[in-house]
Amino acid sequence: MEDKIYWVAVNLVKGIGAVRLRALLDYFGDLKTAWNAPADALMQAGLSEKVSARLVEVRSTKDLQKMAEWIEKHDIQVFTWNDENYPAILKEIDQPPPVLYVRGKILPEDNRAVAVVGTRKVTAYGRQVTEEIIHHLVQNGFTVVSGLARGVDGIAHQAALQDGGRTLAVLGCGVEQVYPAEHMKLAEQIIGSGALISDYAPGTKPDAANFPPRNRIISGLSQVTIVIEAGETSGALITATFAVEQGRDVMSVPGSIYAPQCKGTNRLISQGAFPYTGPASLENLLNLSPKKRQSAQQKVKPENEIEAGLVQVMSTSQSMHIDELVAASGLGIEKISAALTMMELRGLVNHEGGMVYSLREPGELYVTEPDE
Repeated sequence: MEDKIYWVAVNLVKGIGAVRLRALLDYFGDLKTAWNAPADALMQAGLSEKVSARLVEVRSTKDLQKMAEWIEKHDIQVFTWNDENYPAILKEIDQPPPVLYVRGKILPEDNRAVAVVGTRKVTAYGRQVTEEIIHHLVQNGFTVVSGLARGVDGIAHQAALQDGGRTLAVLGCGVEQVYPAEHMKLAEQIIGSGALISDYAPGTKPDAANFPPRNRIISGLSQVTIVIEAGETSGALITATFAVEQGRDVMSVPGSIYAPQCKGTNRLISQGAFPYTGPASLENLLNLSPKKRQSAQQKVKPENEIEAGLVQVMSTSQSMHIDELVAASGLGIEKISAALTMMELRGLVNHEGGMVYSLREPGELYVTEPDE
């Protein structure tokens, strides 16, 4: 932490971002020397007089030893460009954040991630599609990235955890804080199966101005950004814009042309975003081969005779209404409904809406060994 505390300290100075921090490193060789340099030397390194004076002012008010102790006390990890465990996929974007603050763990497999974002005012349709997408991503070994906000973000994190997957939450405040407060329990669960991440220094309060910039990290951590529902001025559209600028793919869920929360997503599709039309469209975008799907899904099997019977019935048709399943199986609707709910949660079946169900991957879900 001795060297990293100077990254933290410089990161506190307003006006020093990735470009200016790189200039300080190039000129001084390390940030400890830059932090202790006189104002004229800072200006020679490329800082303006105003920013140089600001660094000197911040330096006079900060006790770095106490800062380091406070960060360690709150179990906050500090990752810099120089760290091997700084997310490789984030390093690929233009001007990645020099410092990341993390609670939890970022693993190498998290470079295989997809962002799922959307409106805070999510509809039942939006919730259903979000959960369907998350189930499919987790089954195929993808980490889910979102922003811990109300609505789609929270649903995405929760669905990933319920499916036993990993999820990363990018915050617009210090990682020792949780916003909104009602997601405190969810945040603790994320720390256990992923991480809370921020480029804002510990102690930074959640402010409206902080959230649009952090969306750049959400998309930067992800191979693909999926927008579920978004109004015309939704922050999720900002994330999609960042993704395009970073050379990443964007997928959007189509919706009613009359629904306010679908105006943004429909516009994205008209502008060239990939439309989400079901799991197959996601597989195509992520280039998931049958072999990869089999490997990821080989453990998803019927757990009892009722589920096995439903699988047998449903394998004869692309999709079936629940009434057809009741008639074909001879079982009561209560048993069928309960079984379908559990099968959907485990990714065995897909609920297409209107009480119509289909097998997720007919002919591929029940292999016992993946192909070599």
